[in-house]
Amino acid sequence: MSAEERREQLLAAATSLIAERGYWALSMQDVADSCDLSLTGLLHHFPSKDALLVAVLARHDELEVRALDEEFGVTQPPGVPPASPLVDWNGVDLWTACQATVERNARQPELVRLYAVLEAESLAPDHPAHGYFMERQEHALALFRHLAGAGEGAEALARKVLALMDGLQLQWLRDPSLDFAETWRRMAADIRADH
Repeated sequence: MSAEERREQLLAAATSLIAERGYWALSMQDVADSCDLSLTGLLHHFPSKDALLVAVLARHDELEVRALDEEFGVTQPPGVPPASPLVDWNGVDLWTACQATVERNARQPELVRLYAVLEAESLAPDHPAHGYFMERQEHALALFRHLAGAGEGAEALARKVLALMDGLQLQWLRDPSLDFAETWRRMAADIRADH
C-alpha cells in the first residue's frame, strides 16, 4: 500500500470511528488496530489525535465541495479552500446549491452523523475542532449570503436556511424513515415563497 493509500485508509477508519463514538472516545490505537497498523505507523502519518481530526474534517470538506463543483460543471481557481465564501458555482442559486447538498448528505448518513457529533462536541471551547466549526459556520453563512444575492434580507435568509438544514439533518439522523431530501424541498419552498 502506498503512503497516500495508507493515509486514505486511516482517514476512512478514523471517520467511521469518530462517527460511531465521538472524538473524545476515539483512541489512536483503535484507528491503528482497525487498519492492522502499529501505533508508531499511525503516528508517522498523523503525529497527534488533533492532527488526525483536522485531516478528517479537511478531507471531507474538500471531497464535498469538489463533488458539487463536478455536479455544477465548474472548476475552482487554485487556492480557493473548500467551504470558502470564495467558492463560485457560476450563477447557481442558493436553492439549487442547498438541494444538491441535501441530496448528497441523504446518501451518506455516516458522514452527516460524524459532523453532527463533532459539531456538538466542539461547542466546548477546549475541543480541538472548536475553531474549525466556528469558521465553517461563518463560511457557510457567507456562501449562503452570496448565493442568495444582494439584498437586505440576505443575512436573515442565510441563517434561516442553515438552521433548517442543520435541524432537519438531526431529525433525520434520529428517525431515518424521514425523507430528508423531500422534507427539505417542501420546507425550502415555503421559505422561498416568503422571500
